[in-house]
This record gives sequence, C-alpha cells and structure tokens, in this order.
Amino acid sequence: MIKAGLRRIFNYLIKGTIVLLPLVGAAFLIYWLFSSLDAVLNLSTWMFTDEFGNPIYVPGLGIISVLLILIFVGFLITNFVTEPIYNWFGRIINKVPLFNTLYTSLKDFTEAFVGDAKKFNEPVMVEFNDTGLKRIGFLTQRDLSKIGLQGEVMVYFPYAYSFAGQVAIAKAEKVTRLNISATDAMKLVVSGGVSGLE
Repeated sequence: MIKAGLRRIFNYLIKGTIVLLPLVGAAFLIYWLFSSLDAVLNLSTWMFTDEFGNPIYVPGLGIISVLLILIFVGFLITNFVTEPIYNWFGRIINKVPLFNTLYTSLKDFTEAFVGDAKKFNEPVMVEFNDTGLKRIGFLTQRDLSKIGLQGEVMVYFPYAYSFAGQVAIAKAEKVTRLNISATDAMKLVVSGGVSGLE
C-alpha cells in the first residue's frame, strides 16, 4: 500500500516536471534574454535623473529603443536607400578584412531566417550510405557547378539542442524532399527528434 502510494506520488512528480519544466524553462530563457538585452542597451540611467541627481532606471526602455531603431532603419532602407547605394555600402564593407567576414556571416545567417529569400525553408532527408543512415536537414544550395560539383547539392544539418550545425554536400539523388513544414522540421531536429511531428 505504501509502495503504491509512493509510486503514485512519483508519477505525479514526473508528470508535473514534464509539464512545468519546458514552460518555466522557456519563460526563464525569454525573461533572461530580454532583461540582459535591456540591461545592456538601456540608456535611461544616462537620460533620466530624480531631483537629487540619482539615475532612474526605466525597465524595458532598452528593448523599446532597439525595436524603434530597427523599425526606423528598415523604413529608411525600404523607402530611401536605392539598390546602387545599398550595393556601394556592401562593397565598402567587403574591403574591411575582419569586419567583412563577421558582417557577411551574420547578414547571411539573419537573412536565412527572416529575409525575403529564406534559406531554411526546404526540409530534406539525405541518405548517407548503404546501411540506410539518413539525416534531416535543409537544402541551402541547389547548384554547385560554380565549384565544379555538378549534380550535387548543399544541405545544412542543425545540431540537436543547439543553434550550431554542419554543412554537407550530397548527390542530388540521395536527397529527398520531406512533406513537413520548415518550422516542424527545425523543431524535430533541434529537439533531438522528440517534437515537431504533432
């Protein structure tokens, strides 16, 4: 009787953990990200003081400032910066050695998720050898003839529980398009295969 009661309590503990851990973990990570960004980018202590000259911290002002700056820059780029000016700016950045590498990588990574030409929008499965080993990834380049690889494609494989990943080149006939959305495929891979097929 006591064993059954303890087993029931243990089951309640496990089920409570399964429900609350992802909820609390996600909420904590979002809170931590926003509060960290706000602490770094918040200029309210420089701008506002009380009657005694003490700085006043306004929570959230850093995040609001970043959002307003991003919207303003997006507005300027969309309405006033023409393609030649944008290309000229890109050529200048390409001449700065270290900055060029960092800027281009971050720009491409950002555009892969939120740009007009999203890169991670075609989930695929690649067969690697005769044993039937397959991996889920995202088709990022269809034509590799510029580097002498005709009939081959480039696939990005995200790592589970990470934002890192690996790029592989595979024969086009070894790549199969999956019948799931890019969002579900990313969830499936990043979660280690435990979510994304609901």
